[in-house]
Amino acid sequence: MNHFDVAILGAGAAGMMCAIEAAKRGRRVLLLDHAKSVGEKIRISGGGRCNFTNLDIQPDRFLSKNQRFALSALSRYTQWDFIERVAHHNIPYHEKTLGQLFCDTSAKDIIAMLTRDMADLGVTLRLNTSLESVQKSDKFELQTSGGSVTCDSFVVASGGKSIPKMGATDFGCRLAEQFGLPLVETRAGLVPLIFADQDRAQMAALAGVSVDATVRCGTAEFREGLLFTHRGLSGPSILQISSYWRAGDMLTIDLCPAQDGFTFLKAQKQTRGRQAVHTVLADILPRKLVEYILRDYPTQGNLADQPDKHLQALADRINRWEICPSGSEGYRTAEVMLGGVDTDALQARTMEARSVSNLYFIGEVVDVTGWLGGYNFQWAWSSGWAAGQVA
Repeated sequence: MNHFDVAILGAGAAGMMCAIEAAKRGRRVLLLDHAKSVGEKIRISGGGRCNFTNLDIQPDRFLSKNQRFALSALSRYTQWDFIERVAHHNIPYHEKTLGQLFCDTSAKDIIAMLTRDMADLGVTLRLNTSLESVQKSDKFELQTSGGSVTCDSFVVASGGKSIPKMGATDFGCRLAEQFGLPLVETRAGLVPLIFADQDRAQMAALAGVSVDATVRCGTAEFREGLLFTHRGLSGPSILQISSYWRAGDMLTIDLCPAQDGFTFLKAQKQTRGRQAVHTVLADILPRKLVEYILRDYPTQGNLADQPDKHLQALADRINRWEICPSGSEGYRTAEVMLGGVDTDALQARTMEARSVSNLYFIGEVVDVTGWLGGYNFQWAWSSGWAAGQVA
C-alpha cells in the first residue's frame, strides 16, 4: 500500500499550487485526478490565454456567506506574489482591461510552469485515476482506480459542478458531506441568462448585437459589454450580474450608459428635428436594437414631432430597460459554481476542516466565488498556497 504525507484530489489550479507548496516543505505529495491531463480549466480560460489574476484583488469582489473568510489567504499570498512567480518563469503577460492579466501567448505557459515546478519538487502525479472512496482512522485510506493509498493529510481540490463536459462533478461536496461538513446551496455562477419563449421570439433578431451596458440587480451593478444571444443575454456584464441574480429577480439595464437618453433626444430635437427618430438613435445604439426599442413606441413623424412624454418613454427604455430572465444556462456554460463547503466549517488561515484534523478543502469547492476577471484563479492560488503551508 502506497503511503504519502499529503494526497491532493484535483489537478487544477488550486490542487497544483497546494502540491508545489507542500512539496517545498519536503512533504511527499501525491496529486490525483480522473482527467487525462492537468489544468483543463486553465487551458480553456481567457480564450486560451488564461486570465490568471487581477491587479485589484479586494475581499468585496468575492461572494460568500462569510465574505471576510477569503481575506486571510488572499492577503498572505497576493496577486503580486503570483505575478512575481509568472515573471520568474519568463512568461510574457499583459493587462487587458479592468486589471485583468492574461498570458501574451498561451494559457499552456501557466500549466507548463506549474507542472515543471511539481516535477522539480518530486510531486507524484497520477492522472486517469478516479477516487472511489475515502475513510479515516489514524490516517486517510483512499481507494482509487489505481489501487489503495494512505496519507497523513488529505486535500480536496476537486472544483465544482461548472462545465460538466470537462468532467466537473459535485464529488468534492459529497466528500464534505461524508465527513459531516455543512454546505452552502450551490448554483451556477458567471453564466449567461436566458429568456422565456415569448421574450426570446421578440428579440430573435438581436442575436449577435453587443453594447456597452450597465446592468443592475438589487444593489449589485456592473458596467461592461452585453451580448444578445439566441437564448437571452451574455457578455461580461451579464456573467457578472448572474452571480447575484436569483430566479424571479428583475434586471435593470442601461443600454447606453454614456448618454442620458432624454437629454440626448431633446438636444437632437433642436438640431436634427427633421430626421427620423430611428436615424438619430442609430448614432448611439446599434440599428437592430433601435428597431426593437421603437417597435413598442408611437413615433409618427420625425423627431421634431415627438412630444416630451414620448421622448422620456424612449429614454427610459434606453437607460432603464427592465427585464426578468426566466433562468440561466446552468452548469453547462457556467464558469464557476457558487456555494460549496461552508466556510464556518473551515479554518481561514489553513483551509483545514475544524471538525476533522488534516482534512482540507481549497479552491472552487469552497463557498468563495470571485468576480469575472482573474479573481477565481487568484482564490485558487491563494487557498492552495495556504493549505500547502501546513498540510
